[in-house]
Amino acid sequence: QVQLVENGGGLVQAGGSLRLSCAASGIVFSRNTMGWYRQAPGKQRELVASIYSTGNTNYADSVKGRFTISRDNAKNTVYLQMNNLKPEDTAVYVCNARDYVINSNSWGQGTQVTVSS
Repeated sequence: QVQLVENGGGLVQAGGSLRLSCAASGIVFSRNTMGWYRQAPGKQRELVASIYSTGNTNYADSVKGRFTISRDNAKNTVYLQMNNLKPEDTAVYVCNARDYVINSNSWGQGTQVTVSS
């Protein structure tokens, strides 16, 4: 059974930092493309950052230079370091695991990030 468990959300002032983590089980972690998505109230879910099995990364333009995604294959965990947070970063952040070999796509429950101005 696939499980993605996020941690690290919370309330922070603008300009502050948070580090999200997503611990995965039930998947071949090293083979998965791992991603962080976010969904704000009244808005569509959007991709924030992704990291491929090769270690290559991809970021939304709105977070480039502020957020860093990384992975630890030994711990089956993906991280999202978020610096210089802005009120518009407020959203539920959801972890995603995509395995293109077996065509699977899994989601976590999400963690709330709230940035106050």
